[in-house]
Amino acid sequence: MGGVSADELVALYDETGRVVGSATRARMRAEGLWHAATAVLVRSSDGDRVYVHRRTDTKDVYPGLHDCAAGGVIGAGEDPDLAASRELAEEYGVLDAPLSPVFTMRIELPPVRMHLFAYETRWDGAITPQESEIAEGWWMPVAELRARLAGREWPFVPDGRLVMERWFALRGEPIT
Repeated sequence: MGGVSADELVALYDETGRVVGSATRARMRAEGLWHAATAVLVRSSDGDRVYVHRRTDTKDVYPGLHDCAAGGVIGAGEDPDLAASRELAEEYGVLDAPLSPVFTMRIELPPVRMHLFAYETRWDGAITPQESEIAEGWWMPVAELRARLAGREWPFVPDGRLVMERWFALRGEPIT
């Protein structure tokens, strides 16, 4: 399962976004329990490029698909802001980058049911992809990302597609 443990305790949420307890990652996945996750979009300092990656074939959810955010499940007792910083450091090797909250959204893609905390950062430094989670990564122009997502044939994580649809809509550039 990539770089995570099935026995890891994750925060459980209710449908409204309130923390209600914890469970193992394995139980959360098996039962499709409500949880929360973070997604950090890393853009170049000029805002013209986004770091994208292809997930490893060993990921527990959406293996081998493309994504454009560092992120993951929020641990038991973990604050979303700290979880976002942790995931950014773990997956991309990016430390101390200032994160800006962008939005939160509820995602239901059974069996995945979560509250997603989306962030953005600007970064031109080195990115060191986590080998257990990321097969390959590269910078892509924002316009190209939008075009690829609009085409729908690019194998992209479904929850990430929803996040990016919301992100582009907030910019006044809906994906059609």
